[in-house]
Amino acid sequence: MTGMLKRLFEGRFRISSQLYLGIGGAVILTMGASLVGWFSFNRVGDAQSRVNEGSVPGMAAAFGVAQQSGALVAAAPRLVAAATPKAFAQVTAEIAKERSTFEAQLAALTQQGEEEERFRRILAQGGTLISNIEAIESSVARRFALQARSEALRSELAELRNELVGVLVPLIDDQLFYAMTGYRNLGEAPAPRSQHFSENEFERYRHLSALQADATIAIQLLSSAFNLSDAPLIKPLRERFEAAEGRIERSLSALGTASARSQVAPACARLFQLGLGEQGGFDLRTRELELAGHQRDLLARNQSLALDMVAEAEGLVSEARMSAREATRASTQAISTGRNLLLVLNVISIIGAVLIAYLFVGRVLLRRLEKLSDRMRGMADGDLEGRVEISGHDEVADMAAALEVFRRHALEVQRLNLVEKLAEELQSKNAELEKVLDELRVAQDQIVMREKLAALGELTAGVAHEIKNPLNFVKNFSEASEELMEELVEVLDESAEALDEEQRELVDEICQDLSDNMGRIRQHGNRADSIVHDMLQMGRGSGERHPTEINNLLDEHARLAYHSARATDADFNLTIETDFDPDAGLIEVVPQDLGRVFLNMVGNACYATDEKRRAIEADAGETYFPTLSLVTRRLDDRIEVRIRDNGNGIPPEVVDKIFNPFFTTKPTDKGTGLGLALSNDIVREHGGTIRVVSEPGEFTEMVVELPLVPPAVTTEEVAS
Repeated sequence: MTGMLKRLFEGRFRISSQLYLGIGGAVILTMGASLVGWFSFNRVGDAQSRVNEGSVPGMAAAFGVAQQSGALVAAAPRLVAAATPKAFAQVTAEIAKERSTFEAQLAALTQQGEEEERFRRILAQGGTLISNIEAIESSVARRFALQARSEALRSELAELRNELVGVLVPLIDDQLFYAMTGYRNLGEAPAPRSQHFSENEFERYRHLSALQADATIAIQLLSSAFNLSDAPLIKPLRERFEAAEGRIERSLSALGTASARSQVAPACARLFQLGLGEQGGFDLRTRELELAGHQRDLLARNQSLALDMVAEAEGLVSEARMSAREATRASTQAISTGRNLLLVLNVISIIGAVLIAYLFVGRVLLRRLEKLSDRMRGMADGDLEGRVEISGHDEVADMAAALEVFRRHALEVQRLNLVEKLAEELQSKNAELEKVLDELRVAQDQIVMREKLAALGELTAGVAHEIKNPLNFVKNFSEASEELMEELVEVLDESAEALDEEQRELVDEICQDLSDNMGRIRQHGNRADSIVHDMLQMGRGSGERHPTEINNLLDEHARLAYHSARATDADFNLTIETDFDPDAGLIEVVPQDLGRVFLNMVGNACYATDEKRRAIEADAGETYFPTLSLVTRRLDDRIEVRIRDNGNGIPPEVVDKIFNPFFTTKPTDKGTGLGLALSNDIVREHGGTIRVVSEPGEFTEMVVELPLVPPAVTTEEVAS
């Protein structure tokens, strides 16, 4: 007992004992404030529970249903947009998860007892929305089945076209040869002129030609039906197909029992079956378009249902707001009463706090703590030599003793700081080495890509050489065929009296068509030969300057870059708008080098617009049409060429770097960073400049300016 009293007597000096007394008084005041607060909050809680247990749960459930319905409506177009069964299966699986969540929220909504009429309407709308989604999934599955049948029918139609050409063309040629010469088979004697050069034989030739023309028309009509996007447009094509069918049947009947009819009739019957038979092309395409229209109607109804469900949820909000106002009035009254009581308790607490602060904290505690704080700041500044000496028996004295122990330990820690600093420097060097290693890997990838491009250039040159030989054959034989046609016309002119006027007109028409066809073959052969020549010149590098049509050079290389992009990605498309100055005329340039500049810039534009198209399609955002604008202007002393695309644009921090060698924003396998650097060098060698005008997210415009008078040729250029 005596020891306990002694400990209590000694403990009166400790800060904890004095704080216990102060805290005890504060606890008593706090308990009083808590009772007041408990009374006030109890009344506020009663009002709040009326809101929480009344309108809020139903409102929250309705909001969840409305929000999830919006997610389902937004996901439904992805079902219709699925291009393959695999993509459709993926989208269906994703929507199944959304639908499961939606059904769970509908189930939660059924547990609410208030506002039953409004909840029933929301439940009915939710069930209709689920039914519409299931109907869309079913219609898309049927669409894939119809598309598979359409692809099979197209393949069969292509085979049938080749079969008809293989049958009709030899028959027509044999009939014309027999009518003109009298020879039916090689090695046999010719028929008398009155027999082969007769109206019946030429009439049979005419029917065979008409049969070929009508069969071609029917095939084209059926092929066109697969490309229509509007169901009412199919009926006129079907009627024209039926008319062509009638003409074909009349032509077959006119052939009589000839062997030609037995050769052609089965193929024609297959053509009629493909067009008008059961599961024929016109009926198949009509069902596809009707199915697409049904899908659009379902999507529109889904949008309407989502709006109705949001409207119902807003109605619940209005009713919940009224309940909240009533609860607010009750809460305000309770809070006012509690505020007055708490104000009195706060005044008492403040007076007690001032007395404790003045008598205990200021006079006893703070002075000793300030002395201890000064010694701690000195230690923080590095003064670890002075001892910590504070007398007393309370917690501050205990802290001073602990600080003294810390001071001695800090002296030991200083000796370890040097080791830690060296470890940090070593870690920094390791990070620098890792960064350099990453840069070396990127450089290695760029070198590999350049090697691939070099190999591709060699391969392209070889392929161009191989293509050039058959092009020469096409060109030479087309010219020879034109000369033969001229000789044939001269022979026919000499024997004109042997033909009547109708036969002469028919022969002249056929000869003219053949001559026109040969001319087109020669024209397009020359164009293909020009493209191959440009490819070979590009692979050989720089050439000599000579006058060049700048408009033709820009247009040709722009379309070459576009078709190259199309060959890489069949989904890529680009609208090319041209505004060429007709007075641009000729300019002294190296066409191979300048063409490489245009090819690179248009290729970059194709890549930028395609990346923006892919991003917009992935986000299901607004409609986007990739567009490329080509403009030339002849100014006083220069030619200005503007190449503008509506792609993603170039960020301002990157514009100053795009002409640096090996700088690229493309992936390693799609760009080496050398295209614009080489283009800039080529334009500068021509005495010109390149400017870049770009707005991120909107457009990029490359402005190439070339002087009308070429710069003087330097000694290095002559040596090269």
